[in-house]
Amino acid sequence: MSPVQPPSAQVRDEATRRLAALATPAGALGRLGDLAVWVAATQGSAVPAPLERVRAVVFAGDHGVAAHGVSAYPAEVTAAMVRTMASGRAVVSALAAQHGVALRLLDLGVAGDLTGLDPRIGARKVRRSSGAIHLEDALSPEETRASIGVGEAVAAEEIAAGAQLLVGGDMGIGNTTPAAALIAASLGLPASEVTGRGTGVDEAGLAHKTAVVQQALDRAGDRVADPIETLAALGSADLAAQAAYLAAAARAGVPVLLDGVISVAAAVLADRLAPGAAAWFAAGHRSTEPAQALALDKLGLDPVLDLDMRLGEGSGALLALPVLRSAALVLRDVALLSEVLG
Repeated sequence: MSPVQPPSAQVRDEATRRLAALATPAGALGRLGDLAVWVAATQGSAVPAPLERVRAVVFAGDHGVAAHGVSAYPAEVTAAMVRTMASGRAVVSALAAQHGVALRLLDLGVAGDLTGLDPRIGARKVRRSSGAIHLEDALSPEETRASIGVGEAVAAEEIAAGAQLLVGGDMGIGNTTPAAALIAASLGLPASEVTGRGTGVDEAGLAHKTAVVQQALDRAGDRVADPIETLAALGSADLAAQAAYLAAAARAGVPVLLDGVISVAAAVLADRLAPGAAAWFAAGHRSTEPAQALALDKLGLDPVLDLDMRLGEGSGALLALPVLRSAALVLRDVALLSEVLG
């Protein structure tokens, strides 16, 4: 768990000076300028290249806790939505096609039948579903290591394919429960502060879900001091894989655009697995889940968009992508004031 080197401070300073020298009023670009400087620093050039090669991976898996009343939808929806994604008809599929993003779908722990799909989707499967975290560990030690290995390998493959920017997505009914638990455990917070409505549970459902998250935290106890133990006790194969994917991207110096609460929970664990990784992350949007806002504050990230979304899949990140692309192009292509004045 060696620290990750941050994006170049020298390039950040050069990009900041270039931003100030553009033919625009001082501060007129607001946060767009901040994003432009971040993109430049992650690329190692004060004149950033266009963000053309963006690759997204959706990590899918079921969660044993979904059978215990924490979701408004049954677990069978996970497999149905994986099939929808594979057919190119999910929200993330439409957005990826619109924005020219290479989209990859991986089944790490789906419980339902996925026969007939591209075998590459299930080639890295670790198990069917995960343990119900309030009653048992989500993963065995061997499954946790296997999931982390998948995430690292997938990041390496996407980077080798030329990714300038990576996105992590999710699919799995019940996944906001382990995400809330992971964030609570990492931030030292009680369930009452992190638990949200997920797919839309009512007041009684929210109270029950909060109790389940707290029971999971109590069961895990002091084990949450270790990030790998935290993932084993409270995570899932898909969450552990995404955390490792994000950590591996940061270690390799490849920036990541985060999505909603699942992606951000994985980012919190990635920053624990690879301290300093958060410097390579940008937050795509603010979801309606309270745990996400708390985690983003901890990571020091300010979301690009706030659209009251809670879909997951990587959808919020892809909606924010055009803003990042615009930021890079502004810093690259806008004239300097000195050029305008001659």
